[in-house]
Formats: sequence, structure tokens, C-alpha cells
Amino acid sequence: MSKPAPQVAGFAHCAAMFSPETLDIVMVSFEGPDQYSQAGGLGVRARELCRAFAALGYRTTLVFVGDPDKPGVELDQGVQLVRWCQDISDRYRNGVYEGELAKIRDLTATLPDALIDSIIRPAVEAGRTTAVLCEEWHTAWFCKALSDRLHGLGMRQNAVLLWNANNLFGFDAIDWPVLEFVASITTVSKYMKHLMWPYGVNPVVIPNGIPEGALVEVDLPAARAIRAASGTPCLTFKIGRFSPDKRWNQAVAAIAELRSEGVPARMLMRGGMEPYGATVLAFAAECGLEVVDWYEPVDDAGGIVRALTDTRGAPIVHLRRFLPDQVVTEINVAATAVLANSGHEPFGLVGLEVMAASGVAMVGATGEEYARPYGNAIVVETDDPAEIASALRGLVEQPALGERLRVAARRDAADFAWPVVIDGLLERLRFMCLHQRVVLPVDGAPPRA
Repeated sequence: MSKPAPQVAGFAHCAAMFSPETLDIVMVSFEGPDQYSQAGGLGVRARELCRAFAALGYRTTLVFVGDPDKPGVELDQGVQLVRWCQDISDRYRNGVYEGELAKIRDLTATLPDALIDSIIRPAVEAGRTTAVLCEEWHTAWFCKALSDRLHGLGMRQNAVLLWNANNLFGFDAIDWPVLEFVASITTVSKYMKHLMWPYGVNPVVIPNGIPEGALVEVDLPAARAIRAASGTPCLTFKIGRFSPDKRWNQAVAAIAELRSEGVPARMLMRGGMEPYGATVLAFAAECGLEVVDWYEPVDDAGGIVRALTDTRGAPIVHLRRFLPDQVVTEINVAATAVLANSGHEPFGLVGLEVMAASGVAMVGATGEEYARPYGNAIVVETDDPAEIASALRGLVEQPALGERLRVAARRDAADFAWPVVIDGLLERLRFMCLHQRVVLPVDGAPPRA
């Protein structure tokens, strides 16, 4: 195992801010922008963070386990997309995580040299530093392999390696002392930082972000049409994986409680393919709630209007087709509240996206550190359905409360736009370079070894 390169003569202790002239960005992630490559929030994070770097002028490459039928290399919104493991993905057609062990081995064995030859070596020759941002447990072995290879080639001082945790998946398989030795470890919230302490590491917190486009004004007539079609003063929306962590049953039981009290609450539901979905639907039946599956395609707000009207007031409408981002945003605004009430959420991107759209986010109390209880969102502290039901009744009875939360939510979400997050990341990068003994730029000029 290699140490970072020793400090070289002329090392600059007072470096200027990194700039597109001095820094190249590479992200290595299992998930990416392809539909094949998305299973959760990681694909969105990878896509949007890389696009934000590219929009700021940085040479940006995203390497991910991509669709086997798409080009191996492609330019998309200024980001060079590099689809890896395509021959393996061709044998595993059910998504990025099918055959994941074979993909991990291939990524670890073949990507370091390819990355060095195509990106890091040319950057070194041009006098630039490369920041390699690695995501999740799948890339832990790649981090070590890349560090070792760079050290052997005398280029370790020209690349700073970051490894980021978005959740706790795969943690027991990671060799933490090795990973901490070869890379700077980061995570997305103080909540995650504290969960990682028992593993013997103390990560740097760099929060997730949202694209600036998420702060653009929403199509209000479309949102009003959805709200009107619901036929209720209490329309809720819940979207995410079917997982116990997401507290689906708490949300369902809250709808049942409100209806038993005479409030005709309804829920638009969009889950995933996970087996736990059957448990959620069975629980809804136990609560006496009719669930209507909606299989029609949804291309715009009109599709949601039809889903709400044609299901004749059903308490739960289960949307079984893909929802475009714009439609999700319009539902976020139309809903009385979006139920992102997770019991364990490393960051909670859904809640932040709701806030950016001027929606009322009802989030959990773990990694959702952007949420201020009744300041810009509603924070659910327990797993009691009555807590959600009570909060929803408050929004119905006090429309001014919801309007105040919507205004504050949009304002505060702007603090998490990716360009703002990137500014903080680049400042943190100075310390990480010092820690890894990477050569820093001087007064905005490329570094000299």
C-alpha cells in the first residue's frame, strides 16, 4: 500500500483558490445519469454535481457503470461521460447493481491505468492537479489501487483523492484504515459523520446540493390544476424507495387517521420495485384505505390531473409509471405537504428539492440538517402517525402557516445550490491536499513540482 508522495521542494503552504486553470475534476460512481444507472439519489448527485463543476468551467469527467447500449464516451452538458463495465452490464440487464461484485472487480482492475493515461497524466504535463471524487463502498478498492499506481509512477503528488459516503451500505466490507490512509473521507451530513465514528474515521462534511435550475419558478397553473383535481384540502405526496427507513406505514396510517376524523386526505404514492412495497400496500388495506394503481403514462401535469380525477377520490393513488422531474416539482408545489418522513436519512435530497420548489416538506429528524422545524419545513420527530396527522391538520386549518413555510423554504434552499456547495468543497480541498501532500497552485498559477 502506498503513502501519498512525500512533500517536494517548493511546496506552497499558502495556496490560492483552485480554478479551472489549475484543477481537473473526475468523479467515479456506480450510479450515473443513465436510466440503467439510477437506483436512488446517488445517480442524481453524480449527474448534478458534475454538471455544476462543468458549468463553472472545470474540465469534468464522470465515470460510472453505464447503459451497455450507449456510447462508451459521450459529452453531455459539458461533462465527459465515461461508461465503464459495459461488457459486464451487457450480461446484467436489470440495472447498475446486478452483478455488482463483478463490476467492482473490473472497475478496480482496469480503471486506474485508463484514468491515469487519459486524464491525470495529461493534467500533470499541463501543470494541473486532478481531484478524484469517489462515491460509496464500491469504489473503496479503486481508491487504493489508483493511489498505489500513481505512487509507482511518481504522480501521487498531482492528484487529491476523496472518498464520499452517502449512506451506510457496504461499510462492513471496507478496510477503513487503508481507505483513510490513501484518501480524504467525506460524507453528506453531521448525522452521517456521527454514524461513521464507530468505524474509526472522522469524515469531513460536505453537504449535498441542488442544481440552480431547481430554484426556477414552477408552473403555478399546472400546480393549481393538480390541487384542484385532488378534490381535497389535504393532498399529500410521497416518493422514494419502498424501504422501512422511509416510514411508509407511518404516512399511510396518518392518512387513515385523518379520514377517520372526517378530513378527506389523499396521497399520491410513487415507490420503487422493492419487495417491501407489497408490505406497504397490505398495510394500507388493513387500515381500510383503497389503493388504486395508475399505470397510464405521465408526461405532464395533465397526467396527474387524470390520475386524481379518474380514481374518484381514492385515498391512495399509486403511480406506477416514471415521473418526469418537472411533474414531480409541480406535485411538490400542489401538495399540502410532501411526506419525506424518513426514520434514517443520511441527507434527504427529496426534502430539499421540495423546499426549492416552494413546497412544504415534512421531513425526518436525522440527516435533514437544512430543515428548521416550523421555520422552513415540518420536522417529524417520532414514528407515531398521529404526529403527521396533527401537522397536516394544522396546515389545513392555517393556510397562512403553509404559505410562510413555502416562502422560507425557497429562500433557505438557495444556500444549498451546487455552486455554493462547490465553493466550500474547493476550500476544503486545500486542507485535503495538504494532508495528502499534493502540490498546490500558487497565486492562481498551475503548481510546479
